[in-house]
Amino acid sequence: MKRAKLDKTHTPSSLVAPQDAELEEEIDDIDVVEVDVKIEGEEANTKCERERWSEVWNYFKRLPIGSDGRERAECMRCSKRYISETKTGTGSLKNHIKKCPRRDKNDIAQMLFSKSGGGMSIKSMVFKSETFRELVSQAIIKHNLPFMFVEYEGIRDIFQYLNEHVITISRNTAKSDVTNLFKREKVRLKTLLESLPGRVSLTSDLWTSINTDGFLCVTCHFIDTEWKLQKRILNFQHMPPPHNGVCLTEKISSLLSDWGIEKKLFTITLDNASSNDTFVNLLKGQLSNEGALRSNGDYFHIRCCAHVLNLVVQDGLKAIDEGIVKVRESVKYIKGSQARKQKFIDCVKYVNLNPKKGLRQDVPTRWNATYLMIESAIFYRRAFFRLALSDSNYLDCPSNDEWSKLERIFRFLEVFYEVTCIFSGSKYSTANLYFPSVSMVERTLKEEMESSDKFKKNMAFKMYEKFSKYWSEYSMILAMAVVLDPRYKLQYVEFTYKKLYGSNFAVHIDRLREKLHDLFSEYITEPLMSSRTSTVPAAATRDTSKAVHENKDTVLTKSMRDMLKEFKAYESTEFVLSQKSQLEISDIGEDLDVLSFWKAHQYRYPELASMARDILSIPVSTVASESAFSNGGRVLDQYRSSLNHDIVEALICSKDWLFGIKGDEELCLQELTDDIMEEENKK
Repeated sequence: MKRAKLDKTHTPSSLVAPQDAELEEEIDDIDVVEVDVKIEGEEANTKCERERWSEVWNYFKRLPIGSDGRERAECMRCSKRYISETKTGTGSLKNHIKKCPRRDKNDIAQMLFSKSGGGMSIKSMVFKSETFRELVSQAIIKHNLPFMFVEYEGIRDIFQYLNEHVITISRNTAKSDVTNLFKREKVRLKTLLESLPGRVSLTSDLWTSINTDGFLCVTCHFIDTEWKLQKRILNFQHMPPPHNGVCLTEKISSLLSDWGIEKKLFTITLDNASSNDTFVNLLKGQLSNEGALRSNGDYFHIRCCAHVLNLVVQDGLKAIDEGIVKVRESVKYIKGSQARKQKFIDCVKYVNLNPKKGLRQDVPTRWNATYLMIESAIFYRRAFFRLALSDSNYLDCPSNDEWSKLERIFRFLEVFYEVTCIFSGSKYSTANLYFPSVSMVERTLKEEMESSDKFKKNMAFKMYEKFSKYWSEYSMILAMAVVLDPRYKLQYVEFTYKKLYGSNFAVHIDRLREKLHDLFSEYITEPLMSSRTSTVPAAATRDTSKAVHENKDTVLTKSMRDMLKEFKAYESTEFVLSQKSQLEISDIGEDLDVLSFWKAHQYRYPELASMARDILSIPVSTVASESAFSNGGRVLDQYRSSLNHDIVEALICSKDWLFGIKGDEELCLQELTDDIMEEENKK
């Protein structure tokens, strides 16, 4: 029982009239009266009603009272149950509303409409620190940001402005987050490699960083279940000296074991370093003893075709070395100062040429960069003559005879440049393009060796000598790859051998046919994986020729298309096509995506499709690994040369796995040459 005390100090002013003194005195004489008021029941009822009208019941529903006499409530979003407590009331329910895992999906008050990709979407306002840190890690990886980025005062101010609840992190925490992300993505990639229906092919190369540390890059190439060619950098690890064959074997063997792909390996593509020959022989012997390679490792080693072609053309360029040197020195002279650049641009405008074409400086060790320099120099030939007249200090302008030689050699090398570009691709299958490309190079050299132009004839002889050293015998497995391209098939190989070897072609074609059938028999006797033997889906039984032709292969050069048309004309008169086996299925036309073709026919020719999946994934060059070095140079620049080797690998591999290195071929080409007029043209 509570007692309410009435006191004059608590008397409402409306009950007191200050002008009535007598009444005021009487009130002062009144004793304090105690009044008994019963309010327990009313207080309880008021509290109960307040609880029932609380906003928490918009998110909870009441459940029947349990046997213990206590009330229960269940969250209408995540179905979590709570027991009502007498002391806390709805406090625990209110706390749950703030941290309910489904709050951002069901509470429209916490949503925002955002516009992305031309459409409207609902976005949660709930801040998640885990997502925030994940995005920061990805930004560091994607844009090659320093770990100190998260400690920049300006960046922290931005984070605080966007969300006052953000917890900023240190550079060490950011480094730890990147490492954890790398480990998670590595597990995902390892799972993907284990589930592949076919084999994988590797490329590998060595690189020296700005602080003279050696790094080994191993890149994996494979065709996935959707018949898409995939490339992943498996490792970018520190490789201490010595870099001999034995050390390389130990290093790569441990990496293969770590990824669990020793028995899924098909080929490895390497450049022509002498240590690589020792390394590949040791590794092949080790894997062959374990029965992990096809055909006992006969097709395991692939020489980098882009590197071989570079050696071939470099021998030819020696014949015009003087003219090339003059062009190179001319470009260096113009690049030497801003005044010279402006004077050359004035000369370009004077002779009515387009300055936006660009004048490129080459890298002497890369002939395709030299080719691009010659191309740009020939375009500005008249501007060089004008510069020689207006600038007495310019002394390296080529003579008319030297320009004529450069023009002839430019037309001659065009075929080799086109083939180099084909070999340097990593986003499309290059194995099936090896045979038509190399045979076209050999055919071009033989034609020029019989040319009346003594200069080109002498050059062709020098190049063919180097060509024969490496390609006197075509790679057998890459020659098989052209058979798996329905535009060519086995008949194209026979047609080409007749053109190259005349009456002796039968020896070469019989040897290829024997090896091809031996390899095919391994796929016939091998149990097919469940993904290949499953019931043919309805979509796979439909006519897919339209889809095949819609994915046109634009890789073929003009010379290759002309040679293909010549083959078609020859085929229609010489060959009687008969369906003897899967290896002699009919072709479908000139323009197609070869991988889309096999995707459409994998259920009709399961064993042949299985062989095509493995062979068409073989890269014919190490450009994929070399492109990783371009990214490595940005990660280990002069400001971050002291990064830990494990962190370097995490940054480079994670970037490749998460975002890929877009435009690898274009990136490498841009880094080969430097347009010295680029800045002027931007003005």
